[in-house]
Amino acid sequence: MHYNKIIGYSLLAIGLVIIGCTLFTSYKIFTGESKVPELFPVPLVSKTSSNSVNTQDPQKMMEDIIKNQIGDLLPADMLPKTMNLISWSILVGILVLGGGKIAGLGIKLVAVKNSPVS
Repeated sequence: MHYNKIIGYSLLAIGLVIIGCTLFTSYKIFTGESKVPELFPVPLVSKTSSNSVNTQDPQKMMEDIIKNQIGDLLPADMLPKTMNLISWSILVGILVLGGGKIAGLGIKLVAVKNSPVS
């Protein structure tokens, strides 16, 4: 019968929909229209005021200055944002490969010729 072709075209359509939705969502994330799903929470960072610097102790003052400079150079939320982007990229890769496999099965079912039933 034609059940193989119906199932094959259905699998092909499902695979292409999975790939298309994944790529469209990734496009929206990388263009900034959507946010990256947060698997790793981004910490809330509060800026310390410069009034809290102790001018009596030079060692403490140097530590505070170095801490502020490092904080300006590498933001505290950089690592979680990078990890979220990497985890999203891995998920996209899995979804695209899975959609490709599903579409490939659909193509194989469509291409199979009907064998006579004995």
